[in-house]
Amino acid sequence: MSETKPPAPDAPKLPAQKSGMRAALEFTGIPPSWLDKRPKLPSRNWMIFLSVTSTVAGYYIYDRRQCSQIRQSYVDRVKHFADEPIHSLDVSRKVTVYGAKWPGDEDHDRAVKYFRKYVKPILVAAAVDFEMIVGKRHGDIADKVEEEIKTQRRIAVGLEPPPPVMPALAKYQPLDVLYRKKLEGGTIIIGRPTFKEFMAGTKRGWTEGLEKVDKEEALARVLESDNHFDEPEEPEMATHVDDGEPIPTPSKLPSSNGLYSPLQLKRPPPPPVPLQTIPTEKNTPPTVLPEMPPILFVPFTNLIGFTRMPLMMWEFFNQRHKVQSGSEAAYRLVMKQTRPIIPPSVSSADFTPSEFTSSEGETTKSEAVRGGDLDFDIEAEKYFKSSLSETVAEIEKYRTKYYKELPAKLETARALARGTREPTKEEAAHPPPTEVELRAERMKKELRWRGDAAGWELVRREAGVAWDDRFAPVMRVFDDSIPESTLN
Repeated sequence: MSETKPPAPDAPKLPAQKSGMRAALEFTGIPPSWLDKRPKLPSRNWMIFLSVTSTVAGYYIYDRRQCSQIRQSYVDRVKHFADEPIHSLDVSRKVTVYGAKWPGDEDHDRAVKYFRKYVKPILVAAAVDFEMIVGKRHGDIADKVEEEIKTQRRIAVGLEPPPPVMPALAKYQPLDVLYRKKLEGGTIIIGRPTFKEFMAGTKRGWTEGLEKVDKEEALARVLESDNHFDEPEEPEMATHVDDGEPIPTPSKLPSSNGLYSPLQLKRPPPPPVPLQTIPTEKNTPPTVLPEMPPILFVPFTNLIGFTRMPLMMWEFFNQRHKVQSGSEAAYRLVMKQTRPIIPPSVSSADFTPSEFTSSEGETTKSEAVRGGDLDFDIEAEKYFKSSLSETVAEIEKYRTKYYKELPAKLETARALARGTREPTKEEAAHPPPTEVELRAERMKKELRWRGDAAGWELVRREAGVAWDDRFAPVMRVFDDSIPESTLN
C-alpha cells in the first residue's frame, strides 16, 4: 500500500516590482494608500459645481481676452499719429469731453468713467489730449456751455476784453489761432442726457442777450416779497379804561425793547442794480453762426435699480461690446472723418408728441422723437427709472417741509438775538442758527431746488433736444458710415 504525500505548501509570491517613480514617491513619505488610489469621476454635486464654475470662469476669461484684442487692434491703427513730429512750441490736438449726471444716479461722474475706460485708451495711443467737463447736477453742462458762448460773443463785439495773455510768452498764440485749434479738436458727448444739456446751452448761448445776470442777486429780489422772514404782528394788548378818562392811543415812537438789537440795526436792502445797458446792435443774436467744433456721439446707458440686475449680469460678461463701441467712436475722432449734422425731419412748429414706451411697460407722451441726429441714443431713455417722473413733486415736498419748520427756527433765533429769553442747555451746547444764517441757508436751498427743477426739465424722458435752424450749416458730426453725398 503506497503512502500519500501531503501537498507541498504554496511558494511565497514575490511582491510586484515597483516602478522607479513609485519607489521614489514612497521614500518621500507619501502614504502608500494614496499611491494605490485609482481615479474616478466626482460625485453628482461636484460635477455640477465644477461645470458651473468652469463655464462662468471660461466665459469671463474669453470676454476679457476679446476686450484686450479689440482694444489693441484699434491702438495699432492709430499709434502712428503719436510718432508724427510737431513744433517744439506747438501743442497736440485737444478735445473737450462733456459728461452729464445720469438721471437717478447719485454718482454724477458715471459718464466720465465710461469715457476713461472705453474711449480714452485710443485717444492716448493717438496722442490726443482732452479736457473733461463733468456736470454734478442736472443743468450744469447747459449753464457751462451757455456761459462759454456768451463770453465768446462779448469778446467778439468788444463788450469784454480777451483773456489776459502776455504776448512775450513763448507759447502765446492769437485768439484766431486758438479758435482754429479748437475747431480741429472736437467735442465728445457721452450719452443722451449730456446731448440734451449741450444743445440747450448752445441754443441759449446763441439766442439770449449778453447781459450778465447774478443768479443769487436776481433770486434775492424774487424772495424779498415772499414774506417768510417778515416780523409777526404783535397782538393788541387789552387796556382797562375807567369812566371819564380818555382812551389811550398807541405811541408812535419805537419800543425801547430791542431798539439796539442786531435785527433793528440791520441795513436796509440795497436798491436794485440796473442791468448793464448794451447797444441793440451788439446784443442782437447773430443770424449766421460761426463754425463749431465737430461733435462725437458716444452712446452710454447707465443701468440702475434691482429690476436691471439681469441686464447688469449680461453686461458684466459682455464688456467686449462696450469696448468695440468706445473704440470705434474714438477711431472716428482720430481719423477726423466728419459729415454735416442731420437736422430734425420736422420743425418745432409742426411737431406733435408721440407715444413712448419705457422698458417697464409705461407709455407716455414724448417730444423727444424728432428724427435726424437729434434722436441720438434715444433708446437709452427707456432705462430711466419710472420714479423720476415725481422729481418736481419731490422738490416741492422738501420745499414745503422746510418752510413749515422755518417759523419755529426764526422765532428761536430772534428771541435769542433780542435777549427775551435765556438759551437752554441744548442751545448753549449747540447754538441754533441765527437769522442771517437762516437767510443764507434759504438762499442756498432755493438755488439748488430751482436749479434741479430747471435741469430736470432739460433731461426728462418726455423733453426733446433743443434745436435752431442756424445750427444746420455750422454743426458737423464725426462719422464714417454715411457719405456726405447722400445727405444732399
